[in-house]
Amino acid sequence: MTEAAPIRPIKLAHVVLKTARFAEIVAWYKQALSAEAAFENEMIAFLTYDDEHHRIAVLNIPGLGPRQAGASGVHHVAFTFGSLGDLLGTFERLDKKGIKPVFCTNHGPTTSIYYADPDGNQVEFQVDNFATNEEAARFFTSSAFAENPIGVDFDPHELLRRLRGGESERELKAYHPIGPRGFEGLPLT
Repeated sequence: MTEAAPIRPIKLAHVVLKTARFAEIVAWYKQALSAEAAFENEMIAFLTYDDEHHRIAVLNIPGLGPRQAGASGVHHVAFTFGSLGDLLGTFERLDKKGIKPVFCTNHGPTTSIYYADPDGNQVEFQVDNFATNEEAARFFTSSAFAENPIGVDFDPHELLRRLRGGESERELKAYHPIGPRGFEGLPLT
């Protein structure tokens, strides 16, 4: 008997968070993702920002302790925006609301802005830097990516200023190698 070829999922549907800071977490994700509740009560919230019925679910579990630094687990969840202008416009909107990034880097394949929710869960907002998946795949096999798979940090205020000054998204998303880089100094806890 031959083994059948594996069947792959067609998409990542949603992420579920558990928290004792329910109202604060739900409000944060509504603000950060411009999401709305598909359903919400005092026990659970299902949030959506697109055609999926829910992308984030939040469970209210009273008595949970805070995240422990140094523990294994998911580092972050990423959300892709349609353009650098959309990514930076979201940065600006959140910045005005007091939601500040913890890390901003051009990874090569993406330009990314990382945030931490009130529980310390990290969320990456990104834009693809290449027009096709094939171009991104080629970058993953490049010597520049092998030397520095973390990326090159940037100031989102400066990038936004340059975008509004007329520089093209292509120019602003270009990867400029800085040499080897590891995890030192990154928000990994």
